[in-house]
Amino acid sequence: MKIGVVGAGISGLSLVHSLADRDVDVVAFEARQEPGGIMRSRHVDGHVLELGPQRLRLTPKIESMVDELGLREQLRTGDDSKPLYVYHDGELSVVPLSVREAVTTDLLSPLGKLRILKEPLTGPAKPGETVDEYLVRKFGRQAARRYLGPLYSGLYGTDTRDMLMEYSLGRALENAGIDGSVLLWVGRKVLSGRETPPICTFQDGLGQLSQRLYDAHADTIALETAVNDILDVDDGFELVTDAGVERVDEVILTTPAETSAKLLASVDSDLEATLQRFNYNPIGMVFLESAFDGDGIGTLVPSHADSQISGLTWNASFLGRDRVFTCYIDPGSDPRMNERSDDELGTLAATEFERITGSPATPIDVHRWNPGMPAYDRSWTAMDDLELPSGVHLCSNFVGRAGIPGRVRNAARLAAELTDD
Repeated sequence: MKIGVVGAGISGLSLVHSLADRDVDVVAFEARQEPGGIMRSRHVDGHVLELGPQRLRLTPKIESMVDELGLREQLRTGDDSKPLYVYHDGELSVVPLSVREAVTTDLLSPLGKLRILKEPLTGPAKPGETVDEYLVRKFGRQAARRYLGPLYSGLYGTDTRDMLMEYSLGRALENAGIDGSVLLWVGRKVLSGRETPPICTFQDGLGQLSQRLYDAHADTIALETAVNDILDVDDGFELVTDAGVERVDEVILTTPAETSAKLLASVDSDLEATLQRFNYNPIGMVFLESAFDGDGIGTLVPSHADSQISGLTWNASFLGRDRVFTCYIDPGSDPRMNERSDDELGTLAATEFERITGSPATPIDVHRWNPGMPAYDRSWTAMDDLELPSGVHLCSNFVGRAGIPGRVRNAARLAAELTDD
């Protein structure tokens, strides 16, 4: 069996790695000149900047990969015991992620805190319920609107009122094994003593993991070689590139939904139409340099806040990245984002940073993702119509968990399924 992988982001790289471990004949193609997809790092003026995720969890699977690739000495763990903040009513308030913070935070009123304790008496998600409706019903309006909603939806840039539970948060809860009370599940987890994997990065950024995965399998991954078409042929497929045609038995697409749709048009027109329905939100990332010495992980900025950014990561504080902060902007926070130049985005981010933290900042660099993150909005009802022809597989963030550990697990799981079959 020969397997073709389209895309060499972290999903594609993990697939190649897992398939190679199983002695499967695999070939992969990546349109960009460098591997990693969203997990890439850039060095600007002596700073390490993460173009995608700012850190990841050192899960057992990730740790095993780190050791296999000889990256242990480059590994850096961060301090996630630091507080997370939310910008509310013009001030930074601590997000209550622990019992102590729940008692001491000024983000919620005494009644708002008591309302959370009623959560075990509420039921699971209802059919057709939005994430906003679910969180308000379970935890009360204050907790839902001030931090729980932004905590979940900020990653995707989508209003929780446009996210249906069964296609978004509901899937995350199901994957975690939560089918009843969230508070009771958290309590059982705390009592079990099971530790959460630490957050980590690498000396030269997360892109080191992507690059090392590529280096280990460079003979099977063709960079700067876009797949232009996928053709269904007898007992297999042909991957058409400018460099030629590659014949494979199975094909795995790790690309965004729209790209996958175009590539599969010749294979299945109905599948193409279904994949075109999934929405993505563009994201602007502005990297800032500042002497701000706040102690924390970052700042949530709810959509109703008086601000034109959607969040901040305090890399300098919890990852030891000297004076570096990452600012996020999306069309929900700034409707003119796509019209603005990079210089304008940099100025906007620096202005908002100073307003929120009280410290001036200087833009270092700007990076845009378009498509950015899967929206997980109402367009995700397309999942009900997603039917793949035999031999075609999807391993991308819009059909699985968006986080890096989730993508690595999904890739390993798919590799096992294909080889076991």
